Amino acid sequence: MTERKGCIEDIIFYNEENGYLVALVSDESGGEGVVTGNLPFAREGSSYVFFGEDMIHPKYGIQFRFENYKEVVPETESGIIAFLASGMIRGVGRKTAELIVGRFGKDTLTVMEKDPSRLLEVDGIGEKKLEAIRESFGKHIELSAVIMFLQENGIPASYAGRIYRRYGAHAVSLIRENPYRLADEIWGIGFKTADSLASGLGMEKDSRMRIRAGIKYVLSRESLNGHTYLGMEELTEWTARMLELSSEAVEEELQPLAMEEEIRIERLEGRVCVFLMGFYQAETRVCSDLIRLIGEEHKPLFADVEGLILRAESRMGIRLEEEQIRAVESAAENGVCIITGGPGTGKTTIINTIVRMFEASGFEIALAAPTGRAAKRITETSGFEAKTLHRLLEYSRLGEGDEGMYFARDEESPLEADVVIVDEASMIDILLMKALLCAMKPGSRLVLVGDADQLPPVGAGNVLRDMIDSEMVHTVKLNRIFRQAQESLIVVNAHRINHGEYPYYNEKDKDFFFLRKAGEQRILETILDLCSTRLPAYYEGLDPVRDIQVISPVKKGLTGTINLNKELQETLNPPREDLNEKQIGSRLFREGDKVMQIRNNYDIAWRRIDDFSEGEGIFNGDIGFIQRIDPEMNEITVVFEETRAAVYDATRFDELELAYAVTVHKSQGSEYPLVVMPMTWIPPIMATRNLLYTGVTRARKMVTLVGDPAVMNQMVDNNRITQRNSGLKSRLRVFLDFE
Repeated sequence: MTERKGCIEDIIFYNEENGYLVALVSDESGGEGVVTGNLPFAREGSSYVFFGEDMIHPKYGIQFRFENYKEVVPETESGIIAFLASGMIRGVGRKTAELIVGRFGKDTLTVMEKDPSRLLEVDGIGEKKLEAIRESFGKHIELSAVIMFLQENGIPASYAGRIYRRYGAHAVSLIRENPYRLADEIWGIGFKTADSLASGLGMEKDSRMRIRAGIKYVLSRESLNGHTYLGMEELTEWTARMLELSSEAVEEELQPLAMEEEIRIERLEGRVCVFLMGFYQAETRVCSDLIRLIGEEHKPLFADVEGLILRAESRMGIRLEEEQIRAVESAAENGVCIITGGPGTGKTTIINTIVRMFEASGFEIALAAPTGRAAKRITETSGFEAKTLHRLLEYSRLGEGDEGMYFARDEESPLEADVVIVDEASMIDILLMKALLCAMKPGSRLVLVGDADQLPPVGAGNVLRDMIDSEMVHTVKLNRIFRQAQESLIVVNAHRINHGEYPYYNEKDKDFFFLRKAGEQRILETILDLCSTRLPAYYEGLDPVRDIQVISPVKKGLTGTINLNKELQETLNPPREDLNEKQIGSRLFREGDKVMQIRNNYDIAWRRIDDFSEGEGIFNGDIGFIQRIDPEMNEITVVFEETRAAVYDATRFDELELAYAVTVHKSQGSEYPLVVMPMTWIPPIMATRNLLYTGVTRARKMVTLVGDPAVMNQMVDNNRITQRNSGLKSRLRVFLDFE
């Protein structure tokens, strides 16, 4: 690692969120060069020693990429003037800086730090301006101390801004007192980083603080795998192994943590279980709210159910089958009901009938889904506006990450709706279900519609499956495939896969195909050929970028989404002189690219292209296309749903990724005209029936699998459903047994 000293002359790019900087720097000899790295609160005119290496950027040439740095206090009068006039010190411009340095010379910075009241000796500085300068310069000194402390202890500079914004002047003392608070309170810092810092500060391996932090970390880590709790034996064993301590040492800290209400210990089905308190509270609240909604007296309908169904059938020009009628009746007669079934079983028709039945009775209706794409689909098929659950519940965020997440709609400010209908309910995790039920007013109805055989939610819990298996919630299971749907091998094969039967494929004039190819390279080449040549030639008017979606079970490997996106971008949207590009880390974006929003952002503004109306919010899973990359303004304009244009500045670039290929998990809640899916070796834990089922059911017109049929057959044979530790079913069954 080499060092380079220089003064920032021009900031080419700066990300306020993480401090990432691209800047032109000059050295003492007058030479110039570009540096890149994380430097929070950077300002032109400041001097630093950068520690890093020269790198060759494929487009922008030689850059010095630094990992660490230290600020250099200017020693010359001209340097001090440039520093003070850089904009870092509030109330000091070039003229004031010259006056201050003219009075105190090279001692200026010492005076400002040790005896700032002497600034009153300078013309134009009164008490008010003095206070502004004192506060601003003090914050600069505090931040410098925090950055120095973090770098000395191995914490990347990219976190300095977040840490300082949260803890202010007390950052160093608070971290020294409890380094593990960083893992709990600073988004992006994990237990291992905090543990390394604690070790560097001299904390003993068997300290109570370390053990407690380790316990909470293991519980939090497993929640990312869908678990709301761990068995006590598993928890103590895994934590002890991670901390390199005895299980007894870990177990001794469980009761104190429970007493402080950080965790909850209880017995479920003869097993001692440990919850993080948030998940325990979510489960118990979901259970009690479901029981409340089921048992309450509900707002009566305008007429008898049979008459309302006949009226709805007449309006829609349809005739419901017996199963569908039972589903609609269940929605009318129960405070909470579940309607579940695979593709082609008429769920959309049932939703439309339920909406019209309640509409005819004068009910306030809310339609929702977990994702933006699913909500859009309900809107299109029902004619009624549907929202994401987060938007329905009026999600807001305080602070960074999700730590300040809250919903404006709750028991004190409930939804006005008399009935809430939620599609794609299999995607709802325990925390989101808690938020929804908290916002349901007394006497309202909840109708959950979904496919319980799809993958469980990304978040913790297995809510829909637990509710069905508990037998506490009235459930209608749709089994009949309608005649029109029977003509589609996509629908037929989805049900065959679900029943453990191998799919039919390559039948004439059908919509399900399998291309046998050996080896990942051949599979990759075939997918590229399908998307660029064969499928566009077969389907007249097909847009290969918009109408074809490649779905892969995995991210890594030749046929994982990361490599597929690079190859598909190069094939379907190659570089051209008239297309601007933007390199962000390892990702390259180009005008015309297909991209996906990968986190909910309720603040980003958009404007409709057709009528110029405005709104806010782009959601996890929304797919759009890059309309424009503005290199001067450092902005990317993405058009979603062909109509909504959203402008992304540098702080939001990390919310986008290429979407020529997406994982099966990311495809949940979406539908695509054509789906292409590689069938090659994947880890056995992922090669499951419900993963294949979920991928296949994303297609509306055609599925093409590419690879080895044996892999597909193995997935069909593997009905291993990863068991999730969730207490909701047990809690509901206890109440049912009591009743």
